[in-house]
Amino acid sequence: MRKSRSTPFVRRRRLATLALLLAGSATGESLVAGIDDRFERWDRNDDGRLVPEEVPEHLRGNFDRVDRNGDGFIDLEEHVAVVGRPDRNPGDEVRLVSDVAYAGDGHPRHRLSLLLPKRPTVPEPLPMIVYIHGGGYRSGHHRDGVRVLTDLVATGRYAGASIGYRLTNEVVWPAPYEDCRQALSWIRAHAGDLGIDARRIVAYGHSAGGHMALMLAVDEVGPNRLAGAIDFFGPTDLLAIQSQMPPDGVIEHDAPDSPESQLVGGPVQEHPALARSASPIEFVDRADPPLLVIHGDRDRLVPFAQSETFVKAIRREGGSAVFLQIEGGGHGGFRNPRIFEAVRAFLEHHLHGKGNSPMSASLPDAPEG
Repeated sequence: MRKSRSTPFVRRRRLATLALLLAGSATGESLVAGIDDRFERWDRNDDGRLVPEEVPEHLRGNFDRVDRNGDGFIDLEEHVAVVGRPDRNPGDEVRLVSDVAYAGDGHPRHRLSLLLPKRPTVPEPLPMIVYIHGGGYRSGHHRDGVRVLTDLVATGRYAGASIGYRLTNEVVWPAPYEDCRQALSWIRAHAGDLGIDARRIVAYGHSAGGHMALMLAVDEVGPNRLAGAIDFFGPTDLLAIQSQMPPDGVIEHDAPDSPESQLVGGPVQEHPALARSASPIEFVDRADPPLLVIHGDRDRLVPFAQSETFVKAIRREGGSAVFLQIEGGGHGGFRNPRIFEAVRAFLEHHLHGKGNSPMSASLPDAPEG
């Protein structure tokens, strides 16, 4: 019978392992940075980044000034650079090891942030949530996931990792995906020392990160098979994405400079084989782990039909997919707390065997009542 707390020997070994990780990290160990109340309140979809629609209208005129790297999002570090760090530190329950090198080649994108609860509340080894950042394959950082994971890890029921990968300014598919796989291999190799159960890993991502999470779920087999994946509005079929765009869509996905075209090294329709190899819908089968797919039906960047057709495909194959259709929802910025309750219920059910998995549903974007 497993004990709920580590023995002194095991705990010392894990501290030694963390020390080794810190020796190879760029920033060393620190508590999760304090998160300003406003950032938490405005970040309605809990993805660790602010889009203009999430910022109060009277402050949107400052958005470009705060968005220092011009990627269209304000992350926590950019927010803190303007408003300063708050006195409150919600990370008191979480140990963060940032900038851990997982590939051993010195590449700055081959880094991950590791989050471990200081006081686990369930028997170890702990299941892990692996977050993959979005950014259209051309922006984003592994630290983007720290905000998403902190509250979950602070429960003491999960460990977390937020992983980085090379972007399309230097590589094309499948290199970013192989980076994600390599990061998972590093996690599995160190699982025993870190008190992590390598058999209970769920991948989680938004947009491009959701696409990567789905690819890992439908493509990995054998001992590398995930326990599940959570996808917020990720692309699933690169060859069909433009044909599914709504009339008011804001991206020409077949254009040479689209995120998907840059991912495959040229216009999507001119690289059909590579585009198929990067499309999760091409790999679905009944053996895939359970999936939670969440998408707004007014998404103007990644069409809602991408998730709709993907869920139909996996169900045809006999796989398991919970689909939350967000009425009036765009590309993130969701406000209905029931969406995030469903995420927690999915994790609790598939990583701890507790409670019920959420049911597929159509939910309004705004809170009900």
